Amino acid sequence: MTIIAPSILSADFSKLGEEIRAVEEAGAEWLHIDVMDGHFVPNITIGIPVVKSIRKVTDLFFDVHLMIDNPEKYIESFASAGADGITVHIEACKNPVPVLKAIRENKCKAGISLKPATPLDTIKDILDHIDILLIMTVNPGFGGQKFMPEVLPKIRKARKLIDESGLDILLEVDGGICKDNAKMVREAGADVLVSGSFVFRSDDYRKAIESLLL
Repeated sequence: MTIIAPSILSADFSKLGEEIRAVEEAGAEWLHIDVMDGHFVPNITIGIPVVKSIRKVTDLFFDVHLMIDNPEKYIESFASAGADGITVHIEACKNPVPVLKAIRENKCKAGISLKPATPLDTIKDILDHIDILLIMTVNPGFGGQKFMPEVLPKIRKARKLIDESGLDILLEVDGGICKDNAKMVREAGADVLVSGSFVFRSDDYRKAIESLLL
């Protein structure tokens, strides 16, 4: 069963608690939380205090995506704030294994993310340390970007890599996911679909989420 993870990057922050409750009622199982530092990516979003505050309004799985430099400095803080999963970028980690171990030690699912141009070979030797493999289908930094169909072969290759490993790793895809491409992404092997603007800018969150599963 595909998991839908609406990204709060596209939510109305003036009523964030209401937005989160609305997507939960609409059928979302995860909440994707994009953390950007203005260094690793050219945008600044939210941090630990926001994660801690919204933890009070929902029991949804908090899928925290750290698009930041030096993510190892913040693992414990995000875990304490309420993260259930923490994903870091392979491009931001000189040595990802200790970072992934730290995430698991803080009782969170350990995720690694790859930008569209980053080859899968960069993570094939660290699969034992990964619970979530996040493939980006846009260049990270801003919401509302268009899905890059040229990344589909990489998603299929990632699915094959996971299946052949025999490991329990969720394949997540993030970037421009909407009803027009969700089916092909699912068929390529994705377990989790992140969708921000398509869900939060729709008139009916439930219909938007359901359309991603058709």
